Amino acid sequence: MIKSPKLARIPHRNVLSIRSNRRWQSTSAEPPPAEGHLPSVATSSFLRTTPDSALRAPGLQWADDGLSGPPNIALAERETRKMNLYQAVRDAMSIALTKDDTAVVFGEDVAFGGVFRCTMGLAEEFGRERVFNTPLTEQGIAGFGIGLASMGHTAIAEIQFADYIYPAFDQLVNEAAKHRFRSGGQFGVGGLTIRCPTMSVGHGGLYHSQSPEGFFLGAAGLKLVIPRSPVQAKGLLLASIRDPNPVIFMEPKILYRSAVEQVPIGDFEIPLGKAETLVNGSDLTLLTWGTPVYHCETAIHMLRSPPESLAKHIPQSIRSAKVELIDLRTILPWDVETIAESVERTGRLVIVHEASRTGGVGSEIAAEIQKRCFLKLHAPVKRVTAWDANAIRKVLYT
Repeated sequence: MIKSPKLARIPHRNVLSIRSNRRWQSTSAEPPPAEGHLPSVATSSFLRTTPDSALRAPGLQWADDGLSGPPNIALAERETRKMNLYQAVRDAMSIALTKDDTAVVFGEDVAFGGVFRCTMGLAEEFGRERVFNTPLTEQGIAGFGIGLASMGHTAIAEIQFADYIYPAFDQLVNEAAKHRFRSGGQFGVGGLTIRCPTMSVGHGGLYHSQSPEGFFLGAAGLKLVIPRSPVQAKGLLLASIRDPNPVIFMEPKILYRSAVEQVPIGDFEIPLGKAETLVNGSDLTLLTWGTPVYHCETAIHMLRSPPESLAKHIPQSIRSAKVELIDLRTILPWDVETIAESVERTGRLVIVHEASRTGGVGSEIAAEIQKRCFLKLHAPVKRVTAWDANAIRKVLYT
């Protein structure tokens, strides 16, 4: 029964709405901002948003005028430009094409810019003899690149999505990886770089969201790289193109537009095979690569300052834990020395990756660290991964 005469004149549905709003107003604080209180990719402290921080990125090696190593021009004279990840990838390929007359870029739809626009304008700038489309054949793209590289060219191939790299698996694992070995060192395909977008994007479904890096772990002779940001993407891609080994360069597709930094305009490289410590710590080592770098940053923030809904689940005693966060960057060969040194100090290791647990890169890292650091470990190595589809399938269908 409605007692208030004012409420009596209001439809029942609206009365419920008014009462609900009053309860919310009396029990709730200010609504959170649209972007939330936690760090996101756009607000990450790991992104170098000022020219000075970009020019001083750890490991950055200038390669101007054919020189490498320490800067040969004062930092004050260098410039940066605001770029997202796909623009940084495009900039790296433009430098490679400019400095190397044998370099060519090819793949499905790359002549008009590619589905993610990473090759936008390159065909117009360098000509369609050097930037061109291929048929829809991943095996053919890889095989063509191997042939070009074996003849001394620099082949920069694109597989449109990492999910479609499987038809090229035979060419990459049985041919590219073993070319130098089978020829007794007389020939090689070090000029081959395979680019491919990887990891989830939120709406990619089963054919556009996979993280297949683990499938290549046993392919001695290949290198595999996954960058986290525009500066990293440009430096690591140029290093991959110039490396004397074939390299698979996987680009996290969700970061193409969401990760934005000031990127040095000049020619520079970031060495392959070296992990980077992003946050120093002494209680736990947190190892990841690609997009999950930013998820781990959020997790560390939530551990220190948990939202009210989670606070009761996080004891005060662990909120001050000092977590060391490491970006692996090069997956094959991975930087075992840096990881082992960190774990020996912290005594704990958590590995985070988007791929499933079974057969993932984390399995190999966990086994190696368990062997090397066994006496220093305070707890077993932990893996945080995508749902283990094999385990789920076993439960559902047996």
